[in-house]
Amino acid sequence: MQLAPYACDPKDSRGRLVPEAESPMRSCFQRDRDRVIHSTAFRRLKHKTQVFVSHEGDHYRTRLTHSLEVAQIARTIARALGLNEDLAEALALAHDLGHPPFGHAGEEALNACLAEFGSFDHNEQTFRVLTRLERRYAAFDGLNLTWEMLEGIVKHNGPLTGPHASAKAIAHGVPATIALADAAWPLDLAGFASAEAQVAALSDDIAYNNHDLDDGLRAGLFTVADLGDVPLAGPVFAEVLRRYPGLEVSRVIHEAVRRMINLMVADVLAESRLRLAGAGSAADIRQRASPVIAFSAAMRENEIGLKRFLFQHMYRHDRVNQTMAEAKALVRDLFLWHFARPDLLPPEWAREFSGGDPRQRARGVADYIAGMTDKFALETHRRMRDEGSVVSEKS
Repeated sequence: MQLAPYACDPKDSRGRLVPEAESPMRSCFQRDRDRVIHSTAFRRLKHKTQVFVSHEGDHYRTRLTHSLEVAQIARTIARALGLNEDLAEALALAHDLGHPPFGHAGEEALNACLAEFGSFDHNEQTFRVLTRLERRYAAFDGLNLTWEMLEGIVKHNGPLTGPHASAKAIAHGVPATIALADAAWPLDLAGFASAEAQVAALSDDIAYNNHDLDDGLRAGLFTVADLGDVPLAGPVFAEVLRRYPGLEVSRVIHEAVRRMINLMVADVLAESRLRLAGAGSAADIRQRASPVIAFSAAMRENEIGLKRFLFQHMYRHDRVNQTMAEAKALVRDLFLWHFARPDLLPPEWAREFSGGDPRQRARGVADYIAGMTDKFALETHRRMRDEGSVVSEKS
């Protein structure tokens, strides 16, 4: 497939921090994708929660299935726009590697635990995983990914500095790990990411909005009838019910959700083609004053309305709130126990973080817990709770 002039061409990549010989069989972005797929962090996504905890059912999304769905949408959009499909796919597969167990509940708990020592953010944690915590290769820590991959990861929510900095970056500043990396190998934090990275970010929005809607309906948190006034969802479900009267509910849900995804993707393609007009290179994309991959204004309003509905009826549902409160308490316990007793960490972790610097120890404990799956966190908490008297005596 011939790349558009504004696509990221592998031959023009800015390379890797630790130089490596190029592969005769794969482009640099294909190698990035393959390194992500073969990483330990990627395998762990199978047992990390999207919204529901794993023991509630086998058919709800996990971080792994979500990442695969994002990658499928990203490949579709990238190919239609003449972008580098391998880079878009690699970024989509990598974007959630930093999520701790129990999704956003785990993230909020670790952020609270680190309040005295810094902060915890899953985007920064993804960067830590890719540049430090994966230890598989003899010559370097991390995966030694290309500059374009790392740039796309750090700018998942937009620029981190300058006049176009995202609201999140303005509120919280540049995360410490990313700031240190940028000082050693500048990542152009004030510019927008590549069009491929923007595709991966917007594909993330399309996937989780539609699939959270799917999971919420199947879990009985709300019903199809509740969607009547929800932008986009209401009309689409109504059309499916009109066209297929008497269709079983599970098939109604699937038919409607796939139509919503198609409508969103078609809208992104139409709007992005308008915004990409006149772009002559990947550098042009980074220098723009706004993203080139985007929804139309009308679809953006639809998406905001859908998010509002999901926030009220799913993310703040009593069942979900109860489960998430329990998850936060569990993660907090794990942090406090391991911080007080670093000797409880696996030997390779204990050797590195058992010193006297509390900030370094806190960061190490957070890294260890963030790498846990839901199942491992539950099992570790159960074991440590049962040994509570021993922990207490030695604390």
